[in-house]
Amino acid sequence: MPRSTAGQTGRPPVTSRPEILAAARRLIDRDGWEKLTIRGLAGELGIGATTLYHHVRDKEDLLLLLLTEYAAQLPRPELPADPRDRIVAAGVLIHDAFAAWPWAAEVLTTDGFIARIGDPALWVVETILAGAADHGCTPEQGVLVFRNIWYFTVGEILVRANTARRHPDADFPPAENSPFTGGGSEHLPYLTAVAPQWGEIAQANTFAQGLTALVDGLLAQAKP
Repeated sequence: MPRSTAGQTGRPPVTSRPEILAAARRLIDRDGWEKLTIRGLAGELGIGATTLYHHVRDKEDLLLLLLTEYAAQLPRPELPADPRDRIVAAGVLIHDAFAAWPWAAEVLTTDGFIARIGDPALWVVETILAGAADHGCTPEQGVLVFRNIWYFTVGEILVRANTARRHPDADFPPAENSPFTGGGSEHLPYLTAVAPQWGEIAQANTFAQGLTALVDGLLAQAKP
């Protein structure tokens, strides 16, 4: 039997989409996106799951709505005129946005997500494709430029986010970020020499530098 809310006191049932999405964000921040369920969200809102299904089809639809809303709220800074610099700037924007919301990057770790998110979340992708075209890339080459930037960016975000979850109180975890621990090996002279500093070096924020090098390489390969 559906739960009746007549005569109840306290917070009234909420059914507007903005408030549903705000409640979903609260649950994700508290419990993680993996534990988010439609039933749990309905309970948080004080409504029945059937009512919630009038607004979202399922959990995947809910997450994509959250991502679209989040992307729509991101500021759109003035980008450089040079196509290469514009691509790099757009890549940094993607990185910074998902670094603040790493669970969102994890949700989108499947190819084909472009077709499933709303237009407000796609303007940065459009910026990269336009920059590639202005540099002389074909549409197919532009897609490959974006794909490689996306893979590079998501990998960096998820490695750092997972490391931070496992070591919340450490600036960097030298032992776990080192290629090995224990004594040196005559067969691995370069690893042996750098192993004590590996963790600190690996935690250095070199994303923009690495992205720039990647974009330069991609554009060089994509020249007709």
